[in-house]
Amino acid sequence: MTQSNSVSGNGNGAARGLWSSRLAFILAATGSAVGLGNIWKFPYVTGENGGGAFVLVYLLCIAVIGIPIMMAEVFIGRNGRHNPITSMRLVAERNLSAPAWRVSAIIGMIAAFVILSFYSVIGGWAASYVGHAAMGDFTGGTADSIGELFGGLLASPGQLLLWHTVFMALVILVVSRGLKGGLERAVTILMPALFVLLLVAVGYAMTTGHFGEAVSFLFTPNFGALSINGVLIALGHAFFTLSLGMAIMMAYGSYLGRDISIGRTAVSVAIMDTVVALLAGLAIFPVVFANGLEAGAGPGLIFQTLPLAFGNMPLGSLFGTLFFILLLFAAWTSGISLLEPVVEWVEEKSGMARTGSAVLVGVLCWALGIASILSLNLWSDVAPLAMFERFEGKTIFDLLDFFTANVLLPLSGLLTAVFVGWFVAKESLKTDLALQGGSFTLWYNLIRFVTPIAVAIVFVYNLMA
Repeated sequence: MTQSNSVSGNGNGAARGLWSSRLAFILAATGSAVGLGNIWKFPYVTGENGGGAFVLVYLLCIAVIGIPIMMAEVFIGRNGRHNPITSMRLVAERNLSAPAWRVSAIIGMIAAFVILSFYSVIGGWAASYVGHAAMGDFTGGTADSIGELFGGLLASPGQLLLWHTVFMALVILVVSRGLKGGLERAVTILMPALFVLLLVAVGYAMTTGHFGEAVSFLFTPNFGALSINGVLIALGHAFFTLSLGMAIMMAYGSYLGRDISIGRTAVSVAIMDTVVALLAGLAIFPVVFANGLEAGAGPGLIFQTLPLAFGNMPLGSLFGTLFFILLLFAAWTSGISLLEPVVEWVEEKSGMARTGSAVLVGVLCWALGIASILSLNLWSDVAPLAMFERFEGKTIFDLLDFFTANVLLPLSGLLTAVFVGWFVAKESLKTDLALQGGSFTLWYNLIRFVTPIAVAIVFVYNLMA
């Protein structure tokens, strides 16, 4: 279908551009979902929680939490045809509900803005490591030398600021170019490239002699190794890995054509996101096992454990460079999606051009990120909420991560699920989602009962833990 290339900037939605195809939306939504969570976090939380049993519970949670909420968020965006806050208000008014429901989108947009501020810092780590790997800085490395390399990066505000600036500039560049020239063009290049790099990484992992061990670890359930805490981590990760609760899918949904099935599209995105996470595990664990490393090495798995392996294996510099380019691409596509909802809102509300809106929001987000940078070194002893025992010792970086992941995201997702499940007309949902018979009944019962309860459990557990 042929659509306008423009993006609405006048607030009336008349000139709003649309994704050129269903595939373009799937690539964009998958690009948002595929990020550091898949390639950095998923492997190590899987390792920490026993492997196959965790993966099985995670897949179940994707089905009962992730897909229903994603469909609800895309529905709101497409139905409202505006920025997330306005779309939420319009859908509420059309269903004779209070416009105050837009607080769900407000919370999500605040979360996206704050997350991007420190996500950009971590994205900068990935960009920095591309150079280290390419220059052979990992070659012959020891645990101490690799640790010193990472420690030196974190201890240097100047280096962190440089790479944070580079990463944020890449994100602003894409978002400033609008829907067709920016978002769609970027994901149609970056996502296929990411898949190719990931397949190359898996191909290399198959030569290590430990690929079978990795397959067994990932796909053989050992429920004895899975605790209740592990189940809740799987539940929470399934929610966060699909970029839910950040108003992203509302923003992306606002560009989705009426002739595209929300249900089929959401399932496709969830499948692709899950495939990437599993491929990441298949790329990483053979290398971990081949080098006698610990599968549950925690957050340091990517930036400390794997570089040690890269430095002591044949073609390690090449493989390490490809891996960190992959990580950078994944972070970049997610960064783009985190900036988009707020830029869309500023553009519509202020009448400012897309470029100006992207630069304004991006610079503000970059400035907030400086606080996270300083909390890793010069402000490492600053714990703003130390008067509360729960937050004793937590830096600014830690607090931003905690409140977004444990408060803002689940709260936004919970409100969205309750609103769509209980306050939107059933016939409107059935028509817009293009689900028939049993498929709609299943989704409707999930979004009304199972999904809100599951998210509420994670929300309460994370606050009480």
